[in-house]
Amino acid sequence: MEKLIACCGLDCATCDARIATLADDDVLRADTAEKWKVQFGAADISLDMINCTGCREPGVKLAHCAQCQIRNCVASKGYKTCADCEILESCDLVKQIHQFSPAALENLRSLS
Repeated sequence: MEKLIACCGLDCATCDARIATLADDDVLRADTAEKWKVQFGAADISLDMINCTGCREPGVKLAHCAQCQIRNCVASKGYKTCADCEILESCDLVKQIHQFSPAALENLRSLS
């Protein structure tokens, strides 16, 4: 499977929200909403919110994307991803993702 690396390094190709969106799969949307409610402690996540084509892909985005500090930082600097940034390894902002998903950092390293 081809990788679709988000600004932070997560692989959008493996994201259940993207998979559900592309397949128009309401069962997967509902399962993802329930999983994310627990994972992110956000009881207000609903099936209707699980629609995204990927962080850097054209199309619909999760509501969080508009307020994602990492995505906004990348855009403000004119970069494609955090891999383009000279402080990738020491950035406290993206480190929040990489501490839970070391693969995201490896994805970014593979781009540079």
